[in-house]
Amino acid sequence: MKSSSPIADARDMSRLFTAGNRLQGIVPPLITPLRARDELDQEGWERLIEHVIDGGVSGIFILGTTGEAPSLSYRLRRELITATTHLVAKRVPVLVGVTDTAFVESVSIAHHAADAGADAAVLTTPYYFPAGQTELTAYVQNIAPEIPLPLMLYNMPGLTKVWFEIETLKTLSEIQSIVGVKDSSGDLDYFRRLCDLRNEVREDWSILIGPEAMLPEAHQLGGDGGVAGGANVMTRCFVDCYEGLTANDSAKTEAAISKIRRFQDIYDVGKYASRHIKATKCAASLLGICSDLPADPFHRFFEPERERVAAILRDLDIL
Repeated sequence: MKSSSPIADARDMSRLFTAGNRLQGIVPPLITPLRARDELDQEGWERLIEHVIDGGVSGIFILGTTGEAPSLSYRLRRELITATTHLVAKRVPVLVGVTDTAFVESVSIAHHAADAGADAAVLTTPYYFPAGQTELTAYVQNIAPEIPLPLMLYNMPGLTKVWFEIETLKTLSEIQSIVGVKDSSGDLDYFRRLCDLRNEVREDWSILIGPEAMLPEAHQLGGDGGVAGGANVMTRCFVDCYEGLTANDSAKTEAAISKIRRFQDIYDVGKYASRHIKATKCAASLLGICSDLPADPFHRFFEPERERVAAILRDLDIL
């Protein structure tokens, strides 16, 4: 049953979403395994969920960039949300990307996520038509009360072409249902300012880094962990890196980050921007986790590219 006060409900649910009012650790942005166009690879999805939970993740993020959310039908997005919350069964928090070009579709997906038992919604800037900062501020101020879940903002200017500027976030910090920011800009000066803003106005905010190889730098700046696409594959390695950082265990950290840096080579396989998603799906399929079929308009890697990815995984001793 939906509450008449979504933000009040979001405050209550945020206590379930975080420990000590902050989500910390590794939260993989899961790939979406497909059996065919608009058909979920159900068995692969279950194996992927168990793989990352067994690896020690602090949460799961579905329908993000790595999950190809904009390329999936609304029907499939809802199916994925329902399947995920059922499989996870509250073992870790489930974060659901709700970004859409249409305001009402974002709200609709968020309500489905809440009804299915998800723990938080994740919202980036609307894409296609670039919004100015005044428009973006009003957009979030208008949509947040309509979303019956704690809300994480997602800074992804490389794809949306619009930043959540720091002053905009300072204004939006007044919205209590916003529980943090994921930053995938790759700009460490921006990330530092984001952590400073958290310390200044919202100490309960979780600040997570997107670019996975920057996890040590982000931790040093005050970050709470990472939303690491590579954790779809090398889950335990990313968790070890985070644990090494928080325990000030330099040997554990260095062993893990050296593997993470080598793993980055899979993203150089292929010649299109889609190679990041295709390489991650390819690696997961080589490990027998799930199908490597991407959503349209992308194509899966052919055998020469698959062999290059396999060689990297063998070098890392995970294949």
